[in-house]
Amino acid sequence: MSILNLSGIFPPLPTAFDPDENLLPGKIRFNIEKLSRFDLAGFLILGSNGEQVMLSEKEKIETISAAREALPEGRLLLAGTGCQSTRETISLTRAAAAAGAHAVLVLNPFYYKGNMNHDELVRHYYDVADASPVPVLVYNMPGNTGIDMTSRMIITMAEHPNIIGLKESGGNVAKMGEVLGNVKPGFQVLAGGAGFLLPALAVGAVGGILASANIAPAHCLSIYSSFITGDFTRAREMQHSIIPLNAAVTARWGVPALKAAMDMLGLYGGHVRSPLLPVNDDVREQLTSLMNGNNLMIYKENNIQ
Repeated sequence: MSILNLSGIFPPLPTAFDPDENLLPGKIRFNIEKLSRFDLAGFLILGSNGEQVMLSEKEKIETISAAREALPEGRLLLAGTGCQSTRETISLTRAAAAAGAHAVLVLNPFYYKGNMNHDELVRHYYDVADASPVPVLVYNMPGNTGIDMTSRMIITMAEHPNIIGLKESGGNVAKMGEVLGNVKPGFQVLAGGAGFLLPALAVGAVGGILASANIAPAHCLSIYSSFITGDFTRAREMQHSIIPLNAAVTARWGVPALKAAMDMLGLYGGHVRSPLLPVNDDVREQLTSLMNGNNLMIYKENNIQ
């Protein structure tokens, strides 16, 4: 199985719902079509920003299929398939591959935290990778799971030939460097947040899966391209400027804020699924100020300028 090149920037696309919280596949396609005007490497469907844990298995497959239909040639589609049991994760992984995902991003099980030790998590990922028809990426997201997988765990997981990368959302750049210094050639690390994209690139990450790339794709791409071309002054300037906005749509206000920001820009953010609640007017005002400060009001009448 050939190794996919994960270099570049991937938005983790939110899942579109109507006011009654029903899935809107057409709006998922709409967002991909609009964002594909930027030089993005592809899209992640059913990540943390995709409210994956809120969807039924049928809805998850419908979401992946809708995204695949809109995906331009030459872009990659990653799908989040992590579930609480190995059996369910394998089932969803196979279904995602059948629906057109090029690779899967697997969040670790976390409900039985006390049992999620090195041996159990490594066995889980190995079993999923053995059964997966497509390459597997490990997803470390301690802010949501309450488990911060160690570099030793990830280095061991990387020994499997079908585990090709890591999305590291904990922001531990030293861990990324340690992993990259001890894994097989070709194992790829992606930053899981725009707030630490540049330092992640500096230790060897090949790109990022970034919530902010849904609303500031040109900005995120500028950090990446400036680093690649050696314009470190520009990369630092862009990195510094994105940090407050990124914090707003991730750790501070989360998915509701990201969806609100997308709506403001002419994309479709739409509604969150309960028990999440939409942001209030005060948060909207603060979001507007942050986006104005980054010159993000670039969408007019649903056309990207």
